[in-house]
Amino acid sequence: MSFLIDPTIHMWFAISLTIVAFYLFASEKWPLEVTSVVLLAVLLLFGQIFPLPNDMGLNQLSAKNLLLGFANPSLIAVLALLVVGQAMVQTAALTPVTRLFLRMRDNWAKIGALIIFMFVLIFSAFMNNTPLVIIAIPVMQALAIKMKMSNSSIMIPLSYVAILGGMTTLVGSSTNMLVSTALSDLGYENFSFFEFTVPGAMLAAVGAFYTLVILPKFLPKRHSMAENLQGEDKDKKFIAEMTIADGSKFINQKCEGDHLPNWPDIELRLVHRNHSLIVPPFDDYIIQEGDVMIVAATKETLMDMLATQPGYLLSDKEGLSQKNSKDLNSREDDNVAVADSESDEAPSHALVEFMIKPASRLLDQSIEEIDFQENFDCVVLGIQRHSKVIRRRLGQMRLQAGDVLLVAADNDSIRKIRQDTQDIIVLSGTRRDIPVGHKARYAGIIFIATILMAAFGILPIPVAAVTGAVAMLLTGCLNVRQTMRAFDRKIFFLVGSALALGTTLQVTGGATYLASLILGLPIAQDAFYAAALLFIVVAIATNLLSNNACAVLFTPVAVNLAIELGQDPFVFAMIVVFAANCSFASPIGYQTNLLVMGPGHYQFKDFMKAGIPLVIVIWLAYCLVAKYYFGL
Repeated sequence: MSFLIDPTIHMWFAISLTIVAFYLFASEKWPLEVTSVVLLAVLLLFGQIFPLPNDMGLNQLSAKNLLLGFANPSLIAVLALLVVGQAMVQTAALTPVTRLFLRMRDNWAKIGALIIFMFVLIFSAFMNNTPLVIIAIPVMQALAIKMKMSNSSIMIPLSYVAILGGMTTLVGSSTNMLVSTALSDLGYENFSFFEFTVPGAMLAAVGAFYTLVILPKFLPKRHSMAENLQGEDKDKKFIAEMTIADGSKFINQKCEGDHLPNWPDIELRLVHRNHSLIVPPFDDYIIQEGDVMIVAATKETLMDMLATQPGYLLSDKEGLSQKNSKDLNSREDDNVAVADSESDEAPSHALVEFMIKPASRLLDQSIEEIDFQENFDCVVLGIQRHSKVIRRRLGQMRLQAGDVLLVAADNDSIRKIRQDTQDIIVLSGTRRDIPVGHKARYAGIIFIATILMAAFGILPIPVAAVTGAVAMLLTGCLNVRQTMRAFDRKIFFLVGSALALGTTLQVTGGATYLASLILGLPIAQDAFYAAALLFIVVAIATNLLSNNACAVLFTPVAVNLAIELGQDPFVFAMIVVFAANCSFASPIGYQTNLLVMGPGHYQFKDFMKAGIPLVIVIWLAYCLVAKYYFGL
């Protein structure tokens, strides 16, 4: 019955559905995943009921064509890179780098952030910007902590400067290469390497000023769900005990006030040395072998130390054990015990908080007397007691009702304590996987290899990313459960459904119709106004379709428009280059937008609020360039 259907129904359906979809995405009346799958279902049903045959009689809106977006190489690359990034977190491979930035003074942290932005902006003109953003994300997260800023204040600007830098040279973006190729197909010469560097740099400079100076003031201050659940607990400190063993890197180092060298988040409270006590102030205190230090630190800090230098917190006897496995205690450079596991679920150890119940049988007993290692198969790392400054050895402390113990245990032990004991409450939401610090070396090597292969074109980005993710899994940097949790289903469904919508808009002629409608206005008969209109049309389309699709679709349109107006086709082809790179107003617009969406805790509307003004700024800047540089 399809021959009875008005062919334009497909076009008007695509245009109408695009408007509805962006409204739902922006308003977030439904969760993003729900809107995505509903959109996909509507497209699939429409394509099945109202097929759109091509010249060969094949349905262009078939399920096969509409679902191709879920196998999009860029989407696969982003998901695989999320796994690689999670492995770096899980092995604490980035802890030395982040600790270095955390030691910076506030002013230096701001300068460091500016240097990172400039580095990404400049080098994205000469290499693929995706690896640059991957490298920069953890560094910027550390600087955000130091500057007391949320990740959402800096992640979108990081993506935007990468995109802006890419519009200055031929190799800065795949879009630029596609426009050059399309010119060649039309019988013209390809762009030279620096063909549009000068006008591109002008636009990039204007965009960078807006992105770095103005935009951060309007971005949301948003935290992740985990951070919101923690609330004030993220600053809660536990009293812990650290023993300086033979060969420790701390030996002969001088404390920095009340803080340990290279560990500014650990506060020193008391030192036991040869049956004597060293009390504050610690300005002249030099750490010696055998010192037992009573310190105060947050859970996150203790977890970092447990991952990188566990021997300071655990004795040989307390080395984390796991049932049905071989001896897990091994020695590293500091003669410390570390936990290892070759099981599929490694690492299976976690930090969790226990609270002592008011009627507990453990009341008024010391931690040494209870012997948590023997009776509960866990190790006590610290204790938190409200409103009291504790300066006693951890093992000698007698428990009181309401004490919160920070313990390290395997999953089976935590589950058993939660179910069986009547003396302890396992606090909900406090569980944190302990990073497998001894795998950090492997994770770092895999990460660097993945970045280099992608950056220098040795392997395509999707191939390098998937290979890196699999290598992280096979080397035990992540287990299967953590690998699956690293996938962001919001990104998966959003990108897949949005690409299906873009395919529909393109094959039905909706994108071409809208472009011709605008460019057919009487005002477009003037070269300057035609260039301005072409720019804004392509800039809007690149956020609805994709930058590469726009390059292929609009380059012939631009060349034909230039010929009709008697203008240089190269100048109008450059419009497509600049405008197609304006992928700022949608998370699906560019791959780096997807990369920062998770770390920045962004919603779809955040990209619209941040990106639409930037598109307008770049458009106005181009109008000036077109008028005074190109002389249109």
